[in-house]
Amino acid sequence: MAFGIRSGSILRALGCMTAAGAFFLGPGMAAQAAGCGTPVEPGYHDVSVDVGGTQRSGVVFVPDSYTGQDKVSVVFDFHGSNSNPRGQMLRSSWDKVAAKNGFLVFAPQGSLSGNMPNTHAWNVPGVTFREGGLDEVAFIKAAVEKVKQSYCVDPAQIFASGYSGGGRMLSAYLCSGANDFAGAGFVNSLRVGLPVENREGKWAADPSTCQPAKPISIMAFAGIKDEQNPYAGGGKPYWQYSFKTALQRWMELDGCKANAKPDTIEGVTYSLYDTCQNGARIATYEFENGSHDWPKPNAKANVIAAASEGQAAGVVKVSAVKKPSFDPNVDPAYRMWDFFRKADSTDVVATARPSSAKAKVQAVGCAGDEASTMNTEGMTCSNSQPNDQPRRSGLGAKGAL
Repeated sequence: MAFGIRSGSILRALGCMTAAGAFFLGPGMAAQAAGCGTPVEPGYHDVSVDVGGTQRSGVVFVPDSYTGQDKVSVVFDFHGSNSNPRGQMLRSSWDKVAAKNGFLVFAPQGSLSGNMPNTHAWNVPGVTFREGGLDEVAFIKAAVEKVKQSYCVDPAQIFASGYSGGGRMLSAYLCSGANDFAGAGFVNSLRVGLPVENREGKWAADPSTCQPAKPISIMAFAGIKDEQNPYAGGGKPYWQYSFKTALQRWMELDGCKANAKPDTIEGVTYSLYDTCQNGARIATYEFENGSHDWPKPNAKANVIAAASEGQAAGVVKVSAVKKPSFDPNVDPAYRMWDFFRKADSTDVVATARPSSAKAKVQAVGCAGDEASTMNTEGMTCSNSQPNDQPRRSGLGAKGAL
């Protein structure tokens, strides 16, 4: 943990000079002090990111607790197709989780115009063949650097979450070998490479299209009745393989042992694979009646939760009630944050390791996107050669999102 800026008066002074514009420090020192020392007004701020002379945009949410002095975590919140950054935060509630827990949220904006006014989509490599698409992998990398330079953040505590098409874009980014995120969450969007059909007519993830830099902790949510990104596979050309196929491939990439014991309560099945390489974990929530919508706790659950808080003083005896193994009334952002930031983060988040030259493969991308009313689906990638020669690929169609 690099807390040098706070531990000595000399380093504190150097941090202040850097914030004030005295950029005469050595490269290592400048990077350490970047973004710290300057408070920022809380709330939502539109941000411009320069990517090779092209201005890209996003929205950052700063909590009231942010001082600019102490390093904080950051969560990147990727919108789906036919949506936008503020609409995604409204859907995901990541801003509310950040306000409560004192971290930043950055919601980047895809380069493609959506099918509805003021909406956007991601130009996922190898998927969305539509005019106007820009290099999204370069944009995300530049956005991460912009956030690190502009705010006082812990570079080891940068996470990402994607919904639908945003999950597909996040997958493509991880599959490109980028090493920025310490953990990732996917809502109705878990992918791990472009779909390919083998000689037996079965769809799988093409291993050559996903080579992550390291084992990475993942939490994934899936609705079994999702018609947009079918749980069992099929659907649009860019989807095809199932949620279970994607999960199995990520387990292989993370070096997990198949020791999860699925637990089901009220139609929600929770599984945790916690013996993966380099400290990574994979957790999943599968909803028996889940659709493509972002899961939300039901009203009854909120009433019960409020009542239980009132009973905490001992008004009602609950000793005879067996505590469930997990709460099935899931709010993904809160659950992902707990997963990312468990008491000892090394238990949950894979520690970074240098990516090998072999992993530096171009981002072939994932699959094409299509939205429900406001968003899309997800996609990722994979590593090593398939056993069977693929018969055909599931690529995006021209004009698709």
